[in-house]
Amino acid sequence: MTVSSAELVTGEAVALDLRPARLASRASALLLDLAIMFAVLSTLAQGVQFVVLIADEAVAVGLTILVTVGTFVGYPAISETLSRGKTVGKMALGLRVVSEDGGVVRFRQALMRALTGFVEFIMFMGAPALICSLFNRQGRRLGDIFAGTLVIQDRTAATAILPPPAQMPPHLAPWASALELSQISDDLALSARQYLLRYWELLPEVRMSMGASLLAQFAAVLSPPPPPGNPPELILTAVLAERRGREEKRLAARHARRIDHLRRTGQHIPSDPPSHIRPYLPPTTAYLPHPHPFPPPQPIAPPPTR
Repeated sequence: MTVSSAELVTGEAVALDLRPARLASRASALLLDLAIMFAVLSTLAQGVQFVVLIADEAVAVGLTILVTVGTFVGYPAISETLSRGKTVGKMALGLRVVSEDGGVVRFRQALMRALTGFVEFIMFMGAPALICSLFNRQGRRLGDIFAGTLVIQDRTAATAILPPPAQMPPHLAPWASALELSQISDDLALSARQYLLRYWELLPEVRMSMGASLLAQFAAVLSPPPPPGNPPELILTAVLAERRGREEKRLAARHARRIDHLRRTGQHIPSDPPSHIRPYLPPTTAYLPHPHPFPPPQPIAPPPTR
């Protein structure tokens, strides 16, 4: 099974459900936003022409610069701040700008993205943004790197149902807690996740061969090695659950430090967490979906004879 896309946090990627936006959707949103900005700029330019009739040339040049920069910088910065990371184009394409830790984008981050975007898209025709996005695993442009943000897919299709996250098998929890997971790539973990999601849809022989192949790839980078006597699906589930749990704890600690910093500096503390962040929950004992999640119906007993 080959997987070409990597998710943001881990291959399990259910901790935050943050999916980096694709280049095509970001480009479409940008084109829509640019159309709006050019429409606003042309309207304001007509007002500047009336001012030129009664003012000198220096005032006209200053107003032109102010209107141009204000439109291409003010529109995205204000829109992303007031709408929590969205512009009209991003709303239409179901995208959102968030901080690297998944939090709501702040005004200084939106302003940095807008200022850098003016240089990337207006002065250099988008070439720096395109090159940076192509070489960045999460598709981030220079403005995202400087501002510490990420554009995510905020809306999914109505038929897309997120499956439950992998849960830790109890007897493998001690082994998983001591794992060194830094060598597991997102693509490899995502392949394991896709295998587990389709586990009961595969033919038995395909299920065994794919599980053995994935387990061999994991065993080559896992330390300590998997304990013998466990089927591949249990080992893969334990690894994904451990990655997810560690990432949730790390993000929860980062969020707590951010709140503490805001409290100490007297800044505004958001009253509610972003909808795409879920609090850390200890793993349960369930680890794989059962092929028959509902018990078979019981036969109805006949009424007693009198």
